[in-house]
Amino acid sequence: MKSSFVRRMSLFALLFFSMADIFAGGTITGIIKYDGKVPRMKALKMAADPICDSKHKDTPARMDWLIVGDNGELKNAFVCIKGDLGSYPAPEEHVVLDQNGCVYAPHVLGVQVGQIVDILNTDGTLHNVHAMPKLNAEFNAAMPKFKKKKEVTFTKEEVMIPIKCDVHPWMRCYVGVVGHPFFDVSGSDGSFEISGLPAGTYTLEVWHEKLGIKSVSVTVTDDATETVDFTLTRPKKE
Repeated sequence: MKSSFVRRMSLFALLFFSMADIFAGGTITGIIKYDGKVPRMKALKMAADPICDSKHKDTPARMDWLIVGDNGELKNAFVCIKGDLGSYPAPEEHVVLDQNGCVYAPHVLGVQVGQIVDILNTDGTLHNVHAMPKLNAEFNAAMPKFKKKKEVTFTKEEVMIPIKCDVHPWMRCYVGVVGHPFFDVSGSDGSFEISGLPAGTYTLEVWHEKLGIKSVSVTVTDDATETVDFTLTRPKKE
């Protein structure tokens, strides 16, 4: 009798997890493009710090506030679902923000509330990590060449948080902090993907540091993919 009960419970568990796999949520994918004249990114002048300068002798580093592909594909746009999606625990996996070649890598990144960010200094020179949030706590921490890592977390949702280096004024990046895992940053091909979304209707928002914010409503169904493309332009000067 006991073994029969165990078999029934095992079958129930197998059925439960199989159904969970079947209804694993929906996916939103798309391509983000830029429509407009693409300015040439200026070379960064790093001569004031010989260590920075030495890392770009062959190929000078350039400003990276607008990275556009041959067909208008826009890199470094932050895409996320807006609104209250319930409670999601912070992932145990750390997010890495590196200071390498006296630039931040990546330039744009996303994290969940409470997720640990490892800020690295692989340059062997003095850096200063200065976060300038409006909702989270500001921090301004020196990272001498012997300090290789600093761990930080953010306690509130905030899109976006600029981070700069007061030692090297050209260094700047942006962190999007959200309370759920439904976000992405567009790659060099302009693509993004947000998966595992429960069925429903959502506001999908895209942010770019120079091109502003754009949002659309999208309805997601289980085990289906919705394609949402964006085209961004530079705001007109008033």
